[in-house]
Amino acid sequence: MTDARDIRFMQAALEQAQAAADIGEAPIGAILVDPETDEIIARTHNQPISLDDPTGHAEILALREAASKRGNYRLTGMELFVTLEPCTMCAGAISHARIGRVVFGAEDQKGGGVVNGVRFFEQPTCHWRPDVLGGVLAEPSSEILRSFFRARRAAKKTSD
Repeated sequence: MTDARDIRFMQAALEQAQAAADIGEAPIGAILVDPETDEIIARTHNQPISLDDPTGHAEILALREAASKRGNYRLTGMELFVTLEPCTMCAGAISHARIGRVVFGAEDQKGGGVVNGVRFFEQPTCHWRPDVLGGVLAEPSSEILRSFFRARRAAKKTSD
């Protein structure tokens, strides 16, 4: 169930998505929250191009930042807000980190690994399953992606 708290944190993730777009990265943002205090532990966005790192997804960077701050790779019970459905790689990392809840905006029918694709958390080999809520601010999450890739296609056409 979506509530004002979920919307507030997803809006913060959308701000991160815009920061990614501003530097030419796919506009995906993530926020990691301690649900006991509502403190935002990490604010990140996609950076695989900037970091020359194929694992530089917003979710992975948020997990790394939070683990470093906490001094523990287990982030048991933390909540991850991300503007796009996590891919399988990110779902695996979320499971290993013991995230308690994942809230995402837009579904990713091609690359998603949570409610689309392999549905990682539903697999019998998945050893930790967070609660998942999708569709929170789905339209603005989808629109920032559509606008970003529309502009890139238009720029490519004019350079051809």
